[in-house]
Amino acid sequence: MLFNEILFPALAETLYMVCVSTVFAVILGFIPAVLLILTQDEGLKPNKVIHKVLDVVINLLRSFPFIILMIAIFPFTKFIVGKTIGTTAAIVPLTIAAAPFAARVIESALKEVDPGVIEAAKSFGTSNFQIIFKVMLTEAMPSIILGITLTVISVVGYSAMAGAIGGGGLGDVAVKYGYYRFKTDVMIYTVIMLIFLVQAFQSLGNMLYKKLIK
Repeated sequence: MLFNEILFPALAETLYMVCVSTVFAVILGFIPAVLLILTQDEGLKPNKVIHKVLDVVINLLRSFPFIILMIAIFPFTKFIVGKTIGTTAAIVPLTIAAAPFAARVIESALKEVDPGVIEAAKSFGTSNFQIIFKVMLTEAMPSIILGITLTVISVVGYSAMAGAIGGGGLGDVAVKYGYYRFKTDVMIYTVIMLIFLVQAFQSLGNMLYKKLIK
């Protein structure tokens, strides 16, 4: 009863929040990451103003504690999904919190690409678009996979915090049953499931990384 009616549905909610928000976060984070690479001093289209503005915006968003961010954007969340509590509503702040992190890890991965490879592509008359999407992304994909794995694990932690203020999932179960009702067994099971979830995502990321570097 405990697992079928409480823990497994909460696990499904957590997986739903984590997977959907990570996809959106990676999509949103990819755009500024590419722009940062393009506009840096050694980039294909150097532009100090755009680079500095993006850098500051990403740093500002990353500096917000998640719970404060979640509360601060309640009006925006309600505008997007029509409500401020629940699993679907939690996806909005989860995405906004994870997108700057995703942008940084993608940017770091793209920076690791050998400049010699880029210069070689330029010598063949390759366009900037092709250099980004066919050269840099291909070379950086293993590192990007590891970065996305870190992003997923961060979102798992955020989703647990979201449960403290009505976000649903395992965090919600831990607060409702483990904290307010003093059910230590539920708290322990919740922690074990979160640990298992993190290990599963990390193992999957490592497996994909090893396949890509072969």
